Amino acid sequence: MTEDPPNPALLPSGLNDLLPPEAAQEATLVEAMLAVFAGHGYERVKPPLLEFEDSLLAGSGAAMAEQTFRLMDPASHRMMGLRADITPQVARIAATRLGDVPRPLRLSYSGQALRVSGSQLAPERQIPQAGIELIGADSAEADAEVALLGVEALAAIGIAAPSLDITLPTMAPALLDAAGVEGEARRRLARALDRKDAAAVTELAAIAGPPANGLTALLTAAGPADRALQALADAELPPAARAIADNAAAIVTAIRARAPGLRITLDPVEFRGLRYHVGVAFTLYGPGRTGELARGGRYRSGEEPATGLTLYPDAVRRAAPAAPPPPRVFLPLGADPVAAARLRTQGFITVAALSAADTPQRLRCGHILRGGSAAPIEENA
Repeated sequence: MTEDPPNPALLPSGLNDLLPPEAAQEATLVEAMLAVFAGHGYERVKPPLLEFEDSLLAGSGAAMAEQTFRLMDPASHRMMGLRADITPQVARIAATRLGDVPRPLRLSYSGQALRVSGSQLAPERQIPQAGIELIGADSAEADAEVALLGVEALAAIGIAAPSLDITLPTMAPALLDAAGVEGEARRRLARALDRKDAAAVTELAAIAGPPANGLTALLTAAGPADRALQALADAELPPAARAIADNAAAIVTAIRARAPGLRITLDPVEFRGLRYHVGVAFTLYGPGRTGELARGGRYRSGEEPATGLTLYPDAVRRAAPAAPPPPRVFLPLGADPVAAARLRTQGFITVAALSAADTPQRLRCGHILRGGSAAPIEENA
């Protein structure tokens, strides 16, 4: 008994084909967002899909080691990695190929990343990315610029009224360091914070003592930025944690100076970013239940301070309003090429017949070239 051959349309888990018209829509959205970035001085770079493992996973790239596919290069016999995130590659380019360019350095990019595994909420393993990196600037204004450029890019493609969630991934470690919490106690408290288990956090933090016992108040302060910032201002924080809180307040002030209507939330002890973030982390959400559209934050680009934001074009495409497709015009055999070219400059799509068997219906055209112009099919039925 022979087995049936595998279905050729079957793809590995977490990988998908993107078909018309969604593939074209995503490409259009990416170019529109990159145009916004270019308008603010962000110059485009294009890293390769594969790099030698030792360079790809150096510095901030080490955080993506467990998600990186590896293979042997048959030419050099060295191990290579297939990028799981583009940001570390941009950091490498900035430190090497663009090391002599004056700072701050503004770079943008787009491309595909591949990860070993997805998550329950996001099972996709191939992830389109489009983003910006601001390298060589260590200020609240730099973080604000990156976050607001994400908002502007979303507005350019029709996603209005997003919300910005700010998290402080270094706050809880700073408090635990100041309290001297290590080992199993630290791991248990970290798990309780991840689960938002206020009762467990209160119990474990009380055992740890000050300043860790202030974690409960910060855990419950998550929400609108003003309330969270007030909780941080009222808290008795050690110097390292106070610096983190003051920086968050300065970033919110800088953002509101340019976008007073933007909805901002702040969670002092949660971290949704990538493990290479060393300062504030950002998440942009679309209106309604559209989920995460972008994620970013502060990190180290080699020895330099840097901040960046990555937008996820697949999520952005699902959240963006669907634009009507350009009308398709059927070009009969022998059609005037000059008239057809003129229609394309007017925004029409022209589809040429290649044989007498081709018809407007077969080629999904709602118009036909007649008399040098595009006439609706209904008028010529």
